[in-house]
Amino acid sequence: MKIPDLRHSAERVGGIVFFGRMLDKIRLHAQGKLPSDYKRGTGTDSRVCRFLGVEYAAVVEQALAGVGDKEILEWCFAHGRKPSEEEVFMFNAFLSKRGWRDNQTQELEQMKRDRGFGDRADIQTFFDFHRADEEAD
Repeated sequence: MKIPDLRHSAERVGGIVFFGRMLDKIRLHAQGKLPSDYKRGTGTDSRVCRFLGVEYAAVVEQALAGVGDKEILEWCFAHGRKPSEEEVFMFNAFLSKRGWRDNQTQELEQMKRDRGFGDRADIQTFFDFHRADEEAD
């Protein structure tokens, strides 16, 4: 389903995929506009926070304080870690292919069936699923 103000997973903030989507989910949830079946603070959200060396709750605090996306990322670098360009490249490649021939393929396939996309061979990653789901309805 299309959710206004929710970025696609592949959109980047400071070169990092999914970071902006995580911030959007935080803000939308606080406004009561994020569907209850959207994960928050787990899954890819927690993976992004671990990559940056920060706690999800601290990112939530920053996002709800009205801090801008790039400023939150800079805060993460200052209070966690600033990955190198090579680390960001590998992280982005890893996230963009999650669900494709890996330990989460079965979960992705179940999500596709649950959403009525079971016959969609074009949906091979979670990023593909997010795009298809947000274009549906």
